[in-house]
Amino acid sequence: MGSRARARRAAAMLGFLGLLCAVLGAVMIVMVPTLIKQQVLKNVRIDPSSLSFNMWKEIPVPFYLSVYFFDVVNPSAVLLGEKPQVRERGPYVYREFRHKSNITFNDNDTVSFLEYRSFQFQPDRSHGLESDYIVMPNILVLGAAMMMENKPMSLKLIMTLAFSTLGERAFMNRTVGEIMWGYEDPLVHLVNKYLPNMFPFKGKFGLFAELNNSNSGLFTVFTGVKDFSRIHLVDKWNGLSKVKYWHSDQCNMINGTSGQMWAPFMTPETSLEFYSPEACRSMNLVYKETGVFEGIPTYRFVAPSTLFANGSIYPPNEGFCPCLESGIQNISTCRFNAPLFLSHPHFYNADPMLAEAVLGLHPNPEEHSLFLDVHPVTGIPMNCSVKLQLSLYVKAIKGIGQTGKIEPVVLPLMWFEESGAMEGEPLQTFYTQLVLVPSVLHYAQYVLVGLGCVLLFIPIIHQIRSQEKCYLFWSSSKKGSKDKEAIQAYSESLMTSAPKGSVLQEARLPGPRDVTSQPSVATEPDRLPSPCTPLLQDSLGGPPTSPKA
Repeated sequence: MGSRARARRAAAMLGFLGLLCAVLGAVMIVMVPTLIKQQVLKNVRIDPSSLSFNMWKEIPVPFYLSVYFFDVVNPSAVLLGEKPQVRERGPYVYREFRHKSNITFNDNDTVSFLEYRSFQFQPDRSHGLESDYIVMPNILVLGAAMMMENKPMSLKLIMTLAFSTLGERAFMNRTVGEIMWGYEDPLVHLVNKYLPNMFPFKGKFGLFAELNNSNSGLFTVFTGVKDFSRIHLVDKWNGLSKVKYWHSDQCNMINGTSGQMWAPFMTPETSLEFYSPEACRSMNLVYKETGVFEGIPTYRFVAPSTLFANGSIYPPNEGFCPCLESGIQNISTCRFNAPLFLSHPHFYNADPMLAEAVLGLHPNPEEHSLFLDVHPVTGIPMNCSVKLQLSLYVKAIKGIGQTGKIEPVVLPLMWFEESGAMEGEPLQTFYTQLVLVPSVLHYAQYVLVGLGCVLLFIPIIHQIRSQEKCYLFWSSSKKGSKDKEAIQAYSESLMTSAPKGSVLQEARLPGPRDVTSQPSVATEPDRLPSPCTPLLQDSLGGPPTSPKA
């Protein structure tokens, strides 16, 4: 009797626990998504109290700038009108350091800042040294020649004489360090003396001279503290809400973010839009696929095929023209009017005519496409590789002898990759607080509901088994009663037919009346309690009373 009572109490307790777990799990299913969303919103906004603020202020991700130069193998033949042949040199890798300064929070839910960058050469990651010599087009000479194309012949002859006097040629042989960070050029000094507003630089000329130890302009972006819908979007750049480089309002618009963080809770329909001061325009990347980076789920975004398409292929890009073949963008209007073009490396995703015009180019998506892997819940990049190529449009200019007989061609100068991946302690902190904890809460709610359902079934199963025992006991009792009546009837028939005074008459078994009138402990065994007896009756029944003597 005691064991059955304990079993019933244990079943009741498990049922109560099951109900509690199920209710708690159901509450979590309703509340956890809201709590996670609130936690994410709190930690991704630009606010000193947010988890990502220090990550935004001092980017902990190690960035690397990898530069590949196109060394011109046959410069003399190019001057005679032959097809250029190049060989790729590099990479020459630089560690890129970024930090924000002049951080000012404004009253309109925005923050203004300057981001400074500096570069340090990494010999162990590079295939070559900064002292390596590279033969490449002389941007100053060929760029100036192109700008003089429609000028009077007298000016062209004067320029030819000036080039000869200064020792300037169409191709130059300079070191990687000089090409990257600048070199003294007598032409620059001459132009700055007589045409002071022609070049934006006053000292050395180099492809990356403007970037090292400098900033990319004053950005003002929305913090998301008051209005989350505009979080990280650029309000102004250098005080401008749109630039003036291009020929349409759409192309001049400053759209998207500053390229460091995006709004959280992304979907495959989301696009990554950002403003690039180096490209002088806003760019838009599109979703490609879902992936995983160091255990963190990511969305991969890539450049659409229309990013550098010309106006005839993609009409919205008409404002970036005048254009040449599709797949390259004319950036002369924001690069001192030199005929420079931006594209993917090796003219990947561009008109095949461009790559065919230069020997030594081999475009392929694995090596030359760009991507950003972003954690969709927070909008924070985990891994990125942005690859772009700079090319110069060159051709012979009548009246300027240095250009020889160069056939019109878009000649690639170099391409570069800016890459970075979150690692170390920042990655672990990010994973724990913004990925692991929400995942544990997400799965815990369903575990609790499942466990609750299982525990709720235990008292139900116990009750069903009790009912089965009741039925078996009732069946057994009914069958035993019938057998007992049959034995009693047979016994009485024997005694009735037996001779008077015989042994059977003397040893007569007690009949039904005798059993009722003369109870005996010896002749009637103790009655076992029924499994159907209520628990209260079992516990209050007390010990059996002793028969009277």
